[in-house]
Amino acid sequence: MMLDTAWVRAQFPAFQQPSLNGQAFFENAGGSYTCRQVIDRLHRFYTERKVPPYAAYAASRLGGDEMDEARSRLAAMLGVATPELSFGPSTTQNTYVLAQAVRRWLKPGQSIIVTNQDHEANSGPWRRLAEEGVSVREWRIDPQTGALNINDLAAILDDDVALVCFPHCSNVVGEINDVAAITRLAHAAGARVCVDGVSYAPHGFPDIGALNCDVYLFSAYKTFGPHQGIMVIRAGFGMELPNQGHHFNGGTLYKRFTPAGPDHAQIAASAGMADYLEALSVYHGGPAAGPEAARTAHDLMRAHEVALLQPLLDYVSARNSMRLIGPADARRRAPTVALALQSDAATTAAALAAQGIMAGGGDFYAQRPLAAMGVDLGRGVLRLSFVHYTSQAEVDALMMALDQVV
Repeated sequence: MMLDTAWVRAQFPAFQQPSLNGQAFFENAGGSYTCRQVIDRLHRFYTERKVPPYAAYAASRLGGDEMDEARSRLAAMLGVATPELSFGPSTTQNTYVLAQAVRRWLKPGQSIIVTNQDHEANSGPWRRLAEEGVSVREWRIDPQTGALNINDLAAILDDDVALVCFPHCSNVVGEINDVAAITRLAHAAGARVCVDGVSYAPHGFPDIGALNCDVYLFSAYKTFGPHQGIMVIRAGFGMELPNQGHHFNGGTLYKRFTPAGPDHAQIAASAGMADYLEALSVYHGGPAAGPEAARTAHDLMRAHEVALLQPLLDYVSARNSMRLIGPADARRRAPTVALALQSDAATTAAALAAQGIMAGGGDFYAQRPLAAMGVDLGRGVLRLSFVHYTSQAEVDALMMALDQVV
């Protein structure tokens, strides 16, 4: 069944707002619109349950139940156990806390591997460990294509490597990396695996259990939810790392890596993401709950995005004035399209705004991959990113606007 975009857009209040009427949103890689189910839960929590959770009185008990519901339902959709999912203020913060735990876990002489394809939020905290004497190796992209070649990883992977950190897909290159294959290679060498899923998860929740990685991180505010970072850390690794939370929380996996107090309302509201994905599955004739509903939603979203993305990739690939970063095959990438232009990207984005196209220009904290590919960081790239609620009419309007502006 094809995705019913009219039904989908009806689930997002932004599309009913007069101030956004006639505006096509193409900066979803920076943060998505929020679905109604999340907004409703957030409003209910703040108006009815904004008290300390987990006490005996009704408002407190209901608030705690909603927080637990968010964790259990999202964990099920991601194919992991409930205690393996934790919330934090952002993915950047979650990665930083995790890196501090890994710093104390590493044995003398051990190394970690990072890539130069990453957004700086996943790469920076690991690279900074070099200041503490940790050996940091770099798995480098192909400077022409931006791709990560698994054979290049194999060449720098040995018994001294304790952790391999890489993105599910880059926020500028867009190519979807084979997480399962990379994880198998790393595990065979005795290394753990940490995956930055921020740029992939908005296009459908992955089955993390099937990917078999040790850590997977993404941002709820890019998956139609509140501003929270979500981290899955598998029990076998999480309980091996030193506790980063209060000493009395050391025995609880989902509390070990949240040294700050949790945002009760936003965690509770995150259950709305599960509400939305299940409703999307049911409306299109799929399963009503759990991982099966998540897989159905994922496949519907990806099929719609691929169908809209290929004409855009064909259009930009045919233009001499634009250099497409990453593959031109929509099946191999997320709908995050970065273009190196002959002019300043931020100025071009401003010109597109006058045409009703909301896009961005700059480096998007991806200076390392862009520099490796020879992109002028002073000009940056024009980034055009969409998700499943984007319509064919909006993509057509984008290409017409590009004709006028570039």
